Amino acid sequence: MKELFLTEEQNGVSRGQLEGMLDELLAQYSSLKKVLIIPPDYTRCYSYAGIITQILYKKLNGVHVDVMPALGTHMPMSEEELNMFFGDVIPRERIIIHHWQTDTVRLGYVPAEVCAEISGGLFPEQIDVEVNHLLVDGGYDLILSVGQVVPHEVVGMANYSKNIFVGTGGREMINKSHMLSAICGLEKALGERDSPARKAYDYAQQHFIDGKIPLVYIQTVTTAEGEDVTLRGIYIGQSRKPFENAAELSQKLNIIHLDRRAKKVVTYLEPTELKTTWVGNKGVYRTRMIVDDGGELIVLGPGIRAFGENDEMDAMTRKYGYKGTPYVLDLYRKGAFEGKLMSAAHLMQGSSEGRFTITYATKPELMSREEIESVGYNWADYDEITKRYDPFKLKEGWNVLDDGEEIYFVGKPAIGLWKYDG
Repeated sequence: MKELFLTEEQNGVSRGQLEGMLDELLAQYSSLKKVLIIPPDYTRCYSYAGIITQILYKKLNGVHVDVMPALGTHMPMSEEELNMFFGDVIPRERIIIHHWQTDTVRLGYVPAEVCAEISGGLFPEQIDVEVNHLLVDGGYDLILSVGQVVPHEVVGMANYSKNIFVGTGGREMINKSHMLSAICGLEKALGERDSPARKAYDYAQQHFIDGKIPLVYIQTVTTAEGEDVTLRGIYIGQSRKPFENAAELSQKLNIIHLDRRAKKVVTYLEPTELKTTWVGNKGVYRTRMIVDDGGELIVLGPGIRAFGENDEMDAMTRKYGYKGTPYVLDLYRKGAFEGKLMSAAHLMQGSSEGRFTITYATKPELMSREEIESVGYNWADYDEITKRYDPFKLKEGWNVLDDGEEIYFVGKPAIGLWKYDG
């Protein structure tokens, strides 16, 4: 297919330009009878993917279209989230829920020697490559993976094949690729295009997707100011090149560079978007590099009501907590995470490694002090602490409060990465 790239860094991609690109894409595929669209879930609400999915569905009038949100291990989207993301355009009977524990087939594997080379010998294990069986046996003429390229804690820069191997993946691939990333170190991944996990996904893409599954990637780069999301670039194709172009723009627009660290960082988790620490810890991952040694990170989480996005991961978090890499690796070597390595990876990445303190501010009726403190975080009452740190009054970046305290505020951690360049 002819790959399509459009960058409008200054003014953003207009609705007309977006529709024109999607028309040009679909014009390359005649006689379509059955199409699958794979957008992200609502935790990627700034991706523009909901709008793109709606446009595609309307343009494919007369074609059987299914929509399978790339849930990975996340909980299925609620009716409220479906309405906010897809409106009334996508019939609910056309939405397929991906069940990561039961719905996948094995395409092959990433050999242990490849994983050993990628990880410098730290993770010499074979990784089975699994995807939802409908990608293989669903009878689709075209599969459109829609998503956002943005800094990411596991894969460095999100999207491209991660949307498939994690978003529609199974236990083995999700668990082991997350552990491969974590054991190599969070800072080696964040904001990097060619991270350890990305290299594993690249191997799987080249050996089991390219030329075998009719998959096209539609990748966006966006920015957000207040409630306004702007589409800065859209990149469409089957090769890795669209991802590379999108990653280059995202690294420019979505990574905020600081010349000094902050003693106190405050970040806000939008309650309809982030309801668990599993996804809410983007407030930790994306800001950790700007918190000073001995400083404090305050995560304002008014919607937090659980640790995991599913019962299995929630229980693992409650059992072991965010207590640092040495503690988790010791448990890992003793077999505590057999079949659940994504939990080990998450617990490692969600710790400050003792370098600074993490305070989670929740509403006690949703997540209690006892629960938060049991996993190794400090706790604050959301309604009380926001009398001082009001997310709707603080401005993005540096703030000086009335009593002279200086803080750094991040209002949308999911859309960027904050780095200290010293």
